[in-house]
Amino acid sequence: MKALVTGSAGMLAKDLIPLLIKRDYEVLAPPEYELDITNLTIVKDVVRELVPELIINCAAYTNVDEAEKQEHQALIVNGLGVQNLCTLCQECDIPLVHFSTDYVFDGTKQGPYTIYDKTNPINSYGRSKLLGEKYILWLLSKFYLIRTSWLFGLQGKNFIETMLELGRKQKQVSVVTDQRGCPTWTRHLAEATVDLIETDRYGIYHVTNSEPTTWFDFTKEIFRLSSISTEVLPVTSEQFPRPARRPSNSVLDPFPLKEVIGRRMPSWKEALAEYLSQRKEKAKQ
Repeated sequence: MKALVTGSAGMLAKDLIPLLIKRDYEVLAPPEYELDITNLTIVKDVVRELVPELIINCAAYTNVDEAEKQEHQALIVNGLGVQNLCTLCQECDIPLVHFSTDYVFDGTKQGPYTIYDKTNPINSYGRSKLLGEKYILWLLSKFYLIRTSWLFGLQGKNFIETMLELGRKQKQVSVVTDQRGCPTWTRHLAEATVDLIETDRYGIYHVTNSEPTTWFDFTKEIFRLSSISTEVLPVTSEQFPRPARRPSNSVLDPFPLKEVIGRRMPSWKEALAEYLSQRKEKAKQ
């Protein structure tokens, strides 16, 4: 199958593209300057020239705090950019794979959010991602709308790298303890995504590593596995304000992922341990 991947320089795409190639997909991954999803004319030209059988959208505006100041730009990329892709998927009758976020929810629910729970984003980034979701639901019938959360990967900046850097420089770090979610390794997300594509069972899916945690406990485990003795101090979101509000609970319920692909996602602790191991191997090269 011929798959067009947008956002090819991003952290997720860099894990997804090699996996697609390994599974015998013909991958078309133009650089962003050749495939700007916010420009409908460019999208049309690329799709008509390359004639993909599937589009996988890894392009996104992802800076949660900056989106508070640049909501219009976030809406252009995460909303209208997705509309452009939907237009071509409609025209060419091909499926779209799109990645959304736990931040489309407000965090007030006591338990995990299901695929049929009501969305209600509380920050600009979440609103921009929800707009993209709306276009997919309004315009397409062949789609995989994948919500995920708290991404980390070997090919990009992420929370783990930030904590490791702070842990080596400081004796103490303060981390919020009142936000719960599911850290997710981009490699595991990529594997589940390809498994989903091969089922031909379209719909909304929640794809994260399993077992929820807090940023505080996540940091403690990062330091433990890395033999870093830096003390981790618990703080509340009020004590550690950010430009963008975060949902206090953004845990995503995985149903029906296991029922569709036939397996559960590994826990975030398994993912973290393997990530840190691969990180060490990469550093030796």
